[in-house]
Amino acid sequence: MVRIINQSLSARRSLLRSTMKSFKGDTLMLTKSASQVTNKFDENRNVKSDTEIQKLIIGDANQPSSTIIPQAILCPRGDHVSSSYGELQRFKHPTKEDGSLSFLVVGDWGRRGSYNQCHVAHQMGRIGEKLDIDFVISTGDNFYTDGLKAVDDPAFQESFVNIYTAPSLQKQWYNVLGNHDYRGNVEAQLSPLLRQLDSRWFCLRSYVLDAEIVDFIFVDTTPFVEKYFTEPKEHTYDWRGVTPRRKYITKHLEEVDIALKETDARWKIVVGHHTLRSAGHHRDTEELAEQLIPILEENKVDLYVNGYDHCLQHITSTKRGERIEFVTSGGGSKAWKNDFIEEKEGLNFYHDGQGFVSIELTQTVAKIVFYDVFGQVVHHFSMYKEQQLHSIS
Repeated sequence: MVRIINQSLSARRSLLRSTMKSFKGDTLMLTKSASQVTNKFDENRNVKSDTEIQKLIIGDANQPSSTIIPQAILCPRGDHVSSSYGELQRFKHPTKEDGSLSFLVVGDWGRRGSYNQCHVAHQMGRIGEKLDIDFVISTGDNFYTDGLKAVDDPAFQESFVNIYTAPSLQKQWYNVLGNHDYRGNVEAQLSPLLRQLDSRWFCLRSYVLDAEIVDFIFVDTTPFVEKYFTEPKEHTYDWRGVTPRRKYITKHLEEVDIALKETDARWKIVVGHHTLRSAGHHRDTEELAEQLIPILEENKVDLYVNGYDHCLQHITSTKRGERIEFVTSGGGSKAWKNDFIEEKEGLNFYHDGQGFVSIELTQTVAKIVFYDVFGQVVHHFSMYKEQQLHSIS
């Protein structure tokens, strides 16, 4: 087992490069059409299997964890790192001793500190310390403009490691991919090798995070959007592991539905990059909403959290008799001014500037707070559940 607690950045880079040498002759050809995607990986790439690499970086699920983030118990169900075809992998994160949980949500941030990214990060650190947060959730578009080129891309340092430096942010980061991340080397961003550079980083296409009182289901939303396949314009998308698209989407929806039906957690929160309900620039992501919202309603999901629109936003939907709160936290850096519709049904709040969100959970109360770039509270709301009664026989 490799331990990297006391290694310097240069030592970690050296270790990363030496590990990468075990992957021989990798060649990737990216094209602008899903039907043309060609993946020419050398068979020797599997000198180290995905499972072996997973054990190397985050520990064997059957052995005590040696990850340097003690709050995160990264113990996947099953042996596979990738969950593209099969049951969603499940990871655990404990609550505080009193059974509560607190965390921050930020999205659309990776711009090497520009567009107020550093200011948002500073305020996140301040609020994170005040709330004693347990972890951070990223809603995607982690690295602009075109994701990461490779696992040793300097953007990882310049947009993540060197930006979120506050002591309170040295917790596990649970990430999903956004559409801009798909324009780069997706496998690089998903690679557990990034944990050798910064052990906070954790990213899969989709997975379940079991935090005792809440289950988070992280959804891979980008493949649902038709235009990325049919009208990519000048952009190049990395569709490895996604095509054939219809099969991938169908299976993914089944996985999400099963994960939600299996949970007995008090709270159910689904995290994705794309909007389901939005008054912002992108509006509703129709093809995603049509397929995912019925699953959320059927399984009584409490909250859907996303990025994509560069704003802070809160919408309530009560269609079909099920109440779902939709929270957009996409203000991690560049924001869009005056680009929204005020008459959006269910719109409670819209902030067309940078910022982030905090969420505090107990068995009976969820408190959601929106902060602007100055760390000022600009909106908040709470959700409640009845106290569970335990009979004594």
